Amino acid sequence: MPDVYAQPTAATEPASTDKLAQYTTLCLGGPAGSIVTATSAEEIVARVREAKEQVLLLAGGSNVVIGDAGFPGTVVLVRSRGLRVLAENEQTVTIRVEAGEPWDDLVAATVHNGWSGLECLSGIPGSTGATPIQNVGAYGQEVAETIVGVQVYDRVAGTVTEVAAADCGFAYRASIFKYSERWVVLAVDFRLARSPLSGPVRYAELARALGVEVGDRVPLAQARATVLGLRAGKGMVLDAADPDTRSVGSFFTNPVLDGAGYEVLRQRAADIGEPPSWPTAGDQVKVSAAWLIDKAGFGKGHPGPDGVAISTKHTLALTNQTGTATTESLLTLAREIRDGVHSRFAVPLHPEPVLINCTL
Repeated sequence: MPDVYAQPTAATEPASTDKLAQYTTLCLGGPAGSIVTATSAEEIVARVREAKEQVLLLAGGSNVVIGDAGFPGTVVLVRSRGLRVLAENEQTVTIRVEAGEPWDDLVAATVHNGWSGLECLSGIPGSTGATPIQNVGAYGQEVAETIVGVQVYDRVAGTVTEVAAADCGFAYRASIFKYSERWVVLAVDFRLARSPLSGPVRYAELARALGVEVGDRVPLAQARATVLGLRAGKGMVLDAADPDTRSVGSFFTNPVLDGAGYEVLRQRAADIGEPPSWPTAGDQVKVSAAWLIDKAGFGKGHPGPDGVAISTKHTLALTNQTGTATTESLLTLAREIRDGVHSRFAVPLHPEPVLINCTL
């Protein structure tokens, strides 16, 4: 079973029979076999070693879908916190951040300290330890650009070691850590620029919102505030009063197609316009999953069974609108969307969150 990180949302520990829904942003998931807490890297290693069964690590629950049957093994709640400076000079600073540190707290701290490189990743829920697993990215930035190493517990060798960035296998929303039982992320090292300005703005929507050209730089605080505003407008910043944020954010990744696949898509979309796309490595093309979903007939607010629905703000988010739905209801909606897009455009959609004890 893959290791997943997400910050717990409950103030107290549940009994082992309590549902894991209280630890996920979807508010979905059945009971755990047992639940333990780890507040440091050393405790994370100890809890994993002590487990006599499968282990699931949860820190924020923002990128995980847990089945209605729950998880029969040991759930380790990752609550390690903190960051420290490892090295610095006039141009850069290298920091080590504990796996359980809430991600947006880290981004806010880097902006406050005048460290550039994470500002466009503001507002993303979850923990720092999850970011290399998923190679988290948004608005033109990815963590792979600033990570220099990942501290891990190697469950095969039984040792704590460091995986250099070059060995992490970073790709679009992927790494060697994703879907692997071997690695437990303990901390992440980032090298950031000492600068009051953001990195070059790469994302056209963000540039428009900032009133600048693509490639321009803006003050860090301005970049952060604008990204937070854009995300909030799409229901992508957690808000207990907004049922649209009861989700895992983007449920599907943007498809990456080869030339032949993209031409098939263009032909099938000839009656509705050119599909939004971006060139990627190897002459491949990334296309907008949100556009595909909408044009296949699944617009904002599209209902599914038992209180689940597409967000009223963004077609990529599938939401537990009532807070009382089931995981199977959410997956039923996801299958309907996946199959509808494939039927209309011959493009496969793949889930972005990690699925635990359930399948799409």
